[in-house]
Amino acid sequence: MSRAFVFPGQGAQTIGMGRALAEAYPSANAVFDEVDEALGEKLSDLIWEGEQDTLTLTQNAQPALMATSLAAMRALEAEGVAIDAASMVAGHSLGEYSALAAAGALSVADCARLLRTRGEAMQKAVPVGEGAMAAILGLDLEAVRDVAGAAAQGEVCQAANDNDPGQVVVSGHKAAVERAVEIAKEKGAKRAMLLPVSAPFHCALMQPAADVMAEALSAVDIAAPKVPLVANVRAGAVTDPDEIRQLLVEQVTGSVRWRESVLYMAAQGVTEVWEIGAGKALSGMIRRIDRALATRAVGTPEDVSAAVEALNG
Repeated sequence: MSRAFVFPGQGAQTIGMGRALAEAYPSANAVFDEVDEALGEKLSDLIWEGEQDTLTLTQNAQPALMATSLAAMRALEAEGVAIDAASMVAGHSLGEYSALAAAGALSVADCARLLRTRGEAMQKAVPVGEGAMAAILGLDLEAVRDVAGAAAQGEVCQAANDNDPGQVVVSGHKAAVERAVEIAKEKGAKRAMLLPVSAPFHCALMQPAADVMAEALSAVDIAAPKVPLVANVRAGAVTDPDEIRQLLVEQVTGSVRWRESVLYMAAQGVTEVWEIGAGKALSGMIRRIDRALATRAVGTPEDVSAAVEALNG
């Protein structure tokens, strides 16, 4: 059986995530300590005892979700399940950084600092209230691209996340995205709604953030990952550190090709996907993309035990 490890993106954050892992596994706790030290603040206090609104701020959510994913990975490693139990890794947007850290391409400290920078840069790229994102349910990628094109009217409106066969997210100027919601409903979308996000991610408006990340990534060591990364913007495997660096820059303005990435993994022989970290959002998407793929969420000590048992059983 060939498996992939995948790592969640923004939206999965909850107060208390990863705490049980940190209490059960010293190596998991060490990840949170490392992130706190890298950022020069107690992010772990916010993750475990803070306010959801503060945790949801992009510059907090991104390193926090990475820390939780890496804590789950360390717990698996403590039970004898190393990264090479997977034949490839992937992550949804910021989850790509978690995947690279799990695969040994980035240090946890560098990853935390990069994600803090990324979160701040994405937030600053567009003044609050000028951008928006909306989820379009029940139309495929091509139909949503047509909707976005019709809605743009000289503004930015792009298909930002191709999540699964029935869910595509558009991103861009607020008025254009609002027009896209109305056009999508006219075209027969089951639902079309604005998302509670603080910035229009994965569209051309994020270019200032891409420039910041190009500079930040150029200063960081990236090693070849121990297993290939299926990159968001390529929906294909990559192992070359310079290519990875370039694709991480492109990812800021580029589409998250999640549906195609999952289909690529299945085509490479992956039959089982473990979602490492907070929540089960990716597992749901994966089942909608390819029902033949088995999924497993690993975010608590109980999940770790069950995964290890299944692996050794």
